[in-house]
Amino acid sequence: MAVVGSADNAELVAAHLAGDTRAFQELVGRYRGPLHNFVTRMIGDRERAEDLVQEAFIRVYRHLHRFDSTRKFSTWIYTIASNLAKNELRNRSRNPLVLYQSLRPRGADDQLPLQFEDSTTRPDDMFAGRYLRELVDRTAATLAPHHREVFVMRELEGRSYEEIARTTGCNLGTVKSRLNRARRAFAERIAPYLD
Repeated sequence: MAVVGSADNAELVAAHLAGDTRAFQELVGRYRGPLHNFVTRMIGDRERAEDLVQEAFIRVYRHLHRFDSTRKFSTWIYTIASNLAKNELRNRSRNPLVLYQSLRPRGADDQLPLQFEDSTTRPDDMFAGRYLRELVDRTAATLAPHHREVFVMRELEGRSYEEIARTTGCNLGTVKSRLNRARRAFAERIAPYLD
C-alpha cells in the first residue's frame, strides 16, 4: 500500500477497510474544508454546516464498507453532504422559528472566524475581494435550493456537469437547465450591487 498521504482515495478506502485508522483521518483531512465551504454555501450558516459535515463523515465511516469502489469517492461524499444540506433546508421551511433565526441579521455578539488573507495584497484590494466574495455567497443563498445546489457545485466549486448529475441524481439535461436558470437568477440579483 502507498504511503497514506500520497495514496489516492480508492487506496485510502481499501486501507481503512483493512484496519488502517490513518487512512480515514486522511480522507477527513482532504474533504473537511471543501465540504464545509460547499455546505455553508448551500445553507448559509457556517456553524450548522460544521455539524452537517461532521454528520456526513459519520455516515461515511458507518457505510464505507458499502462504497462502490468503481465510483468516485468525491462524488459519493458530496452526495451525502448535499442530501444533508437539502434536508436542513427542508426542515427550516417547516419550522418558522428556525427560518426566522436563519434570516435575522447577525448581531454585534456574533463572532465570525478569523479569515487569513494574502498579506502581499493592498488593503483596498483585500477589502474589495472580501466584499465580492460575501456578495456572491449572499446572492447564491437567495437562489431556490435546487438551483443553488447546482450553481454552487459548478460556479463556486468547479465540478463537472457529470459529477453534478451523479451527486444530485439528475440527468445532464436537468443539471444544465437548472444551472442556466440559476445563472440568470444570480445575474439579475447581483446586478444592482455591481453598478
